[in-house]
Amino acid sequence: MAWVLLVLGGLFEVGFTTTLRYVDGFRNLPWTLAFLVSVALSMALLERAARTIPMGTAYAVWGGIGAIGTVVVGIAFYDEPGTTVRLLLILGIVACIAGLKLTA
Repeated sequence: MAWVLLVLGGLFEVGFTTTLRYVDGFRNLPWTLAFLVSVALSMALLERAARTIPMGTAYAVWGGIGAIGTVVVGIAFYDEPGTTVRLLLILGIVACIAGLKLTA
């Protein structure tokens, strides 16, 4: 169950990094609220998962999910480049996350 919570926390990290681009110095209230809710849920789920999963592993996986998800959102929705090199580097992150999970 801790791994499910950790993955959900990582997805909420993607949410807060994505909404951050719209908060406009925290003047845009709906996006600011979405950002704050996403941050709170992401951190709460990370904290809960880290009660069972070693903290270093939990943080690396959570951060990796957030990084990968944010890059994917950027490529899919914001016309960021999806070059072969970027995709190979993302694959490297995925491989490292899988390795951490297998050794946890």
